[in-house]
Amino acid sequence: MARKKGYDYFGAMEHLAKDTVRASQILHEIINEYDLDTLAQKSEEIHNIERESDEVVKEVMKELYVSFITPLDREDIVQIIDRLDDIMDGINGLTYEFYYLNVQQMAPNAVQFFELITQAVAAVQEAIKEFPHFKSSKTLMSRIEEANKIESRGDHLYTEDLAQLFRTEKDPIDVVRWKKIFFSFESVLDSCEDAADIIMGLIIKNS
Repeated sequence: MARKKGYDYFGAMEHLAKDTVRASQILHEIINEYDLDTLAQKSEEIHNIERESDEVVKEVMKELYVSFITPLDREDIVQIIDRLDDIMDGINGLTYEFYYLNVQQMAPNAVQFFELITQAVAAVQEAIKEFPHFKSSKTLMSRIEEANKIESRGDHLYTEDLAQLFRTEKDPIDVVRWKKIFFSFESVLDSCEDAADIIMGLIIKNS
């Protein structure tokens, strides 16, 4: 892995990862204390973080275009940035879903599912933080493994939640509503796993 020069790409990755944690914590508050009166205000906080992250993504892409030397191959940097952006977009998108799907109260199993998301996002953030020091880091591999294990638990929970939904819910609108939300939860977890897998691949590539 080449020595960092010029633009701090690793710093930008860490900035994006921290933004996903901030956004996930606010969404965690929304889900755990679901209140229609505060949904719009807290959602706007997440939208602002997402807009800030978009600016960082644009900055990285601009720097990749003009930089002569980068610490990783350009396409590898783009891969990581894209996955972090996917996590943020997924979290941000859920706030819109709660609104347009007219969620009046949070399902208890949604709270349990999102606990996994907050754990996975935190694991990815720690992995990104350690990534520049992958040759000496004592925690990087465990963070990658943690993200993968959380995603596996999410797969199981997603299946169980859908099974319960179709077995017990009588209102067809609620079936459609929660099927969509649970799918979006699973998609955020998938993006976390993808980010961890990309980091793992780059460790192997640059070792």
